[in-house]
Amino acid sequence: MPVPTPDESIFSQMEAFGHKKIVYCSDPETGLKAIIAIHDTTLGPALGGTRMWAYKSEQDALHDVLRLSKSMTYKSAIAGLNLGGGKAVIIGDTRKDKTEALLRKFGRYIKNLNGEFITAADVGTNPRDMEYIRMETQHVMGAPESIGGSGDPSPITALGVFMGIKACVKEFYGNETIAGKTVIVQGTGRVGENLIKLLRDENAKVYASDINEEAVGQIAKKYGAQAVSNNTVFDIDADIYAPCALGATINSETIKKLKCNIIAG
Repeated sequence: MPVPTPDESIFSQMEAFGHKKIVYCSDPETGLKAIIAIHDTTLGPALGGTRMWAYKSEQDALHDVLRLSKSMTYKSAIAGLNLGGGKAVIIGDTRKDKTEALLRKFGRYIKNLNGEFITAADVGTNPRDMEYIRMETQHVMGAPESIGGSGDPSPITALGVFMGIKACVKEFYGNETIAGKTVIVQGTGRVGENLIKLLRDENAKVYASDINEEAVGQIAKKYGAQAVSNNTVFDIDADIYAPCALGATINSETIKKLKCNIIAG
């Protein structure tokens, strides 16, 4: 779906994506600026992570939360869960804007939705953040195991991607052997790093890329991968492309540049 123009009304964007509710959360005292999008609750309460990112504009934040929450509707349905699709974004720099007070205030907004939305960690948030949110509402997943939560979901997410890659490899090459295959992993956050470890454990050749060049260099060295620039990802000949970053990296422009047989991220 094309990115909406800034002059499009919020209602027209909701209609285009098929959403039922958007909640704007503002608290000047803590600096909270967040958007909760509930796409569909036909199968149950809307489930979706909370992403914290320094968006360039409020329009970018709105577009991100709309597309992500819609995809969660389909993810929940495909997985056979009695859950709908939702998502939340907090506008801010995680390195300087994230505080306990901000997250707890955000938790109160979730509480006021009376169970219509259940959140969890996403890009820019972690189990500790979910612990703060949980101080205000029980409608949150992924809090630390030490307080009875399910903990960090990233290793399991990475395993899911890894098994998806193996399934695609078996379909395309006739067996699920990863050894010797070349894989581009774009995004080396918690999911991307765990995926790189799994791939390297089976002797795949891994090209790792991230907007944080210092971090990707450290991770590449740690697992024996090769760090590459984000600008050159689509110039590399590889067997598999595994996007594990913010999303929307596959589009009408990049699809023409890809030199791989499999996309699995």
